[in-house]
Amino acid sequence: MRSSRSLTLAAVTTLALAACGSGGESVDTGGGGGDGGGGDTLVAAVSAQPDQFDPHVTTAYPSFQVLENVYDTLVVPNAEDLTMESSLATEWETSADQLTWTFTLREGVTFHDGSEFDSADVVYSFNRIIDEDLSNADRFANVASVEADGPQTVVLTLNQPTPNLLERIGAFKGMAIIPEGAADSLDLTTEAVGTGPFRLESSDASSTVLTAYEDFWGGAPGVGTVEFRYITEPAAALTALQNGEVQWTDNVPPQQIETLQGDDSIELQTVPSVDYWYMSMNYDRPPFDNRDVRRAISFAIDRAAVAEAAWFGAARPNQTAIPEDSSFYFDYAPFQPDPEQARQLLAQAGVETPLTMGLMVTDEFPETVTAAQVIASQLEPIGVEVTIETLDFATWLDRQGQGDYDAFYLGWLGNLDPAAFYQDQHLTGGANNYQGYSNPQVDQLLQAGAVEPDEAARKQIYDQAAQLIVDDVSYLYLYNPPVVQAWAPGLTGYQIRPDKAINFESVELP
Repeated sequence: MRSSRSLTLAAVTTLALAACGSGGESVDTGGGGGDGGGGDTLVAAVSAQPDQFDPHVTTAYPSFQVLENVYDTLVVPNAEDLTMESSLATEWETSADQLTWTFTLREGVTFHDGSEFDSADVVYSFNRIIDEDLSNADRFANVASVEADGPQTVVLTLNQPTPNLLERIGAFKGMAIIPEGAADSLDLTTEAVGTGPFRLESSDASSTVLTAYEDFWGGAPGVGTVEFRYITEPAAALTALQNGEVQWTDNVPPQQIETLQGDDSIELQTVPSVDYWYMSMNYDRPPFDNRDVRRAISFAIDRAAVAEAAWFGAARPNQTAIPEDSSFYFDYAPFQPDPEQARQLLAQAGVETPLTMGLMVTDEFPETVTAAQVIASQLEPIGVEVTIETLDFATWLDRQGQGDYDAFYLGWLGNLDPAAFYQDQHLTGGANNYQGYSNPQVDQLLQAGAVEPDEAARKQIYDQAAQLIVDDVSYLYLYNPPVVQAWAPGLTGYQIRPDKAINFESVELP
C-alpha cells in the first residue's frame, strides 16, 4: 500500500512516543460514549501496528491508516470517485505546454505545533523526497524543480508532460507536507507534526492514540480522540465491535461477510477495491531468477482456489494488477492451472526436484497465512516444497527490504492511476521493485505511459506493459479483494472508500 499505500518497507522497533505539543497529559482511551461531540473516543480495531510515522519513508499500510488522519497533501482523492480535489492547494493551473504547474495554497492553515503553513513547507517537503531519494522519489521523476513564488504559491516545473501529476502528489499521505526543517528538528519515525484533523499523541505495542486538532483548517473533528487498537485476529476484532469495546474495524472475518450483512449489531459495508494481492519471487536467488521456474510456479497455482481460501468467494481472481471495475482493466489470463506444463518448465530450466521455496507471510494479515497453505499444496505435486515462514509484520518488512527471502506474499493497496499499479514495482531500479525485476521493454513502456496525455493511448501502453510483467512473472498476481469495514450502529460521518483510506475527520459517535 505504495507509490500507493502498500504493505511494504523496512521496519523499525516498537514505537513508544509522545507527539510534539502533546503536553504529556494522559489520554482516556476507553470505548466510545462520553459527553458526546468532540469529547468522545473512537476506538478502531486494526490488524497491525505502524512500522514508523515518517510519511516520506514508510510505505506500510498500517502506518498510513494513522497518517491519513494526521497529515495533508496539496490535493486529495475525492471519497466518491477518487478524482483529485483541493486540500492544502485550493486551485492550480497548467501552462499550454503542460510543463509548468502553479498551485495556489490555502491560507490560514497551521501545523500541530502552531507554526503557519506556507510555500516554504511544500518546497521543503517535496525536495526532501527528491534530494534524499526517499520511497516516493519516483513520483517526481518528471519534476525539474519545485519553487516558491511568494508565500502562497508553489511552481512545479516539469521536464516532460505528466498527465497524472495530481495523482502523483496527492494520492496518499506518502506525499504529505511537513514543516520546513522538520526532519532536522524531529525524529519523524516516532513524531509527527502535520496539518491534519488529528495530532499524534502516543503509540506503543498495543495501540496508537490521536487527539483532535481544534485549529484544523477544515473545522474541529467530531470526536476528541481516536485510538487505533491492534487486534490481529479477525474474529476477535469482530467480537470487540459487537460487544462495544471498539466502534470501527476493517478486520472482518471474510467467511462471515455474507451472514453479517443482516446483523443489526453492526453496520457493515463493502465496496470494490483498487487493491491487488500477489506473490513475488527473488530474482537474486537462483533458481527464481530463471523465467521458466517462475512461469512453472505460475502454471501450478489455481488462483480461484487461493482467492476462495483467503476471501470465501468475496475476492475476484485476477492475473493482472488492475481490477475489473477500472477503465484500465486488461483482460489477460495466460496461466491456467496446468501441473504438467509446470513440470516441463522446471525440467527445461534444469531444476532438480524437490525444489525448496521459502514463502514469507505475516500473521498480522491472516489471509496471507491461509492462502500460503493453499499455494503450498498446489506446488507440491510439481516438486516444489514450500516452507511457509510466518513472521510478525515488522520482521517481514525488514527481511523484504533486505532481500532476505525466496518469495513473499502480500498486497498493494490504494492504487489510483495505472502508473501506481505498475511503475515503482516493475521499473528497473524502481523504489518498490524489491524482487529485482528488469526488462528494458517494460521500462520503455512504463516511461511512455507516465507522460502520455491521451487516455486510450495510455491504456494500450499499460496493457502492453502488463502483458510483459505477467508473462515474466515479475509479480504473480492472485486476486482483487473488496474493501470490507464495519462500525457501531449510530456512528455517522464515516465513508468507506475503494482506495482503503481511513479518514475519521467527520465521524461522530451516538
